[in-house]
Amino acid sequence: MGIIKLKNIRTFSYHGCMIEEGKIGSDYTVDLKIKTNLEKSAQTDHLADTVDYVHLNKIVTEEMAIRSHLLEHVAKRINIRVLAEIKTAEKTTVWVSKINPPIGGDVESVTIKMSEIRH
Repeated sequence: MGIIKLKNIRTFSYHGCMIEEGKIGSDYTVDLKIKTNLEKSAQTDHLADTVDYVHLNKIVTEEMAIRSHLLEHVAKRINIRVLAEIKTAEKTTVWVSKINPPIGGDVESVTIKMSEIRH
């Protein structure tokens, strides 16, 4: 077994419950961690035998481009899509962070974390 993690995928997206958030957008970061079997790729040294990081990054950026009111909604979509498209992924965990959220205080970011397991 093994873990692949993409850290600090940066996007500019339009998530949030306020109308203004859908118009002006905000900076986000996403971390993605998947549990998968890395034994075959460790032996063969072939990209076809592992999870392509480019594919994972594409999933995250495409899902972050779809407006959601809640970070939980976009995180769930990312997790479900990873499990649907990456057949060797057994578990996926995503952290979605809104940088400098408009919550009336000096807050660097707000982050949600969600996981899904293949059944």
